Amino acid sequence: MILAELRLVALPGFPRVAGGDDLATFTTESLARAGLALASDDVLVFAQKIVSKAEGRCIDLATVTPGARALELAALVQKDPRLVELVLSESRRVVRTAKDVLIVEHRLGLIMANAGIDQSNVADPGRGEFALLLPEDPDASATRLRDRLGELTGCRPGVVISDSFGRPWRVGTVGVAIGCAGVAATLDLRGQRDMFGRVLRVSVVGHADELASAASILMGQGSEARPVVLIRGVGGAAVGGPTLDQPASALIRPPQQDLFR
Repeated sequence: MILAELRLVALPGFPRVAGGDDLATFTTESLARAGLALASDDVLVFAQKIVSKAEGRCIDLATVTPGARALELAALVQKDPRLVELVLSESRRVVRTAKDVLIVEHRLGLIMANAGIDQSNVADPGRGEFALLLPEDPDASATRLRDRLGELTGCRPGVVISDSFGRPWRVGTVGVAIGCAGVAATLDLRGQRDMFGRVLRVSVVGHADELASAASILMGQGSEARPVVLIRGVGGAAVGGPTLDQPASALIRPPQQDLFR
């Protein structure tokens, strides 16, 4: 009997991240503390927050001046007008609004609350009010991390950048992939057969989202301070090869296939 097993390890002692920090170096140091060495079919999942911080995407709200549209929306959704201005600057369009709710289409194509802009675990409140934007290009961020890890360790694992999303018709947030490199973002099973020989016709797995969601269980949402998770056991069928290097943008459903737009 062959056992199927997946191992997840939250890397210990990861330091607080600031603009310009080398996340790959922090990661190798944390791996060493845990007595772990990277393998080519490993996956490292990074919380979006530390990637954004390292890339200098932290904005002082004192520097933001809201425009007329932001002031109008802020009164409707009852949010800080400066935050709403940032949301609009990062968005293609507003999708839905209600009290405490501002759902937009991010410039990256992601449908999400507040354009992914967050204020939790961003900065010490004593320093002022800050907000954290998503990385400019999360797929490119994942590729840079993977390449830098290769320079430091000689091994280029799969890399996923995860964020927490709410979902229509479902309560609660889950981890999803907003960036990836060296990982199959989707697994297209169409044409394969099920255990009874029936041909699969519509089965496409959101593989990178599943990895992000698994890692988010260990990362937590509060004060856990576990922003990087090693996933071992995914297997070479979905990690590592050049044909599997699929960006997370492949997970975004094209508008012509969107039945709810």
